[in-house]
Amino acid sequence: MRSETEVNHAVEEYADMVRRVCFYHLKNQADTEDVFQNVFLKYMLYDEPFESREHEKAWLLRVAINACKDYLKSFFRHNVISLESLSEMETEIPEDHREVLEAVLSLPGKYKDVIYLHYFEGYSAAEIGTILSKKENTVYSLLSRGRAMLKKKLGGEGIDE
Repeated sequence: MRSETEVNHAVEEYADMVRRVCFYHLKNQADTEDVFQNVFLKYMLYDEPFESREHEKAWLLRVAINACKDYLKSFFRHNVISLESLSEMETEIPEDHREVLEAVLSLPGKYKDVIYLHYFEGYSAAEIGTILSKKENTVYSLLSRGRAMLKKKLGGEGIDE
């Protein structure tokens, strides 16, 4: 089990990133906070040392993504829909970003994850491959297909770097 100092430092350093990842997947604040707490509980109970700060950050990202996926697959999640969560999401998103966000969120999970990690968190294809346990070329393919899907959905000129 990690010390209180280690856990506090990790929360200070990575809390915003973990919250963003959770909110991106779960789309409401209450579920985000639940999963956020679980992620840092897992961090506290994880005994293995990290090779570097990047390894620690990647581990937290992977745990957060998996925890969100597990939460979304849970029985409770499939059988209860909160009306508050729908209205809450609409009020927090600026009007000019809503169409793009809806298009990104409507992508299948494998495209949504790589698009998010690349454009919102700034990871390279190699780093995303490590985080998601995929080959670098697979990440490039997923990014390309995801951009093509977004271009089709949004009817734009394209989303290129």
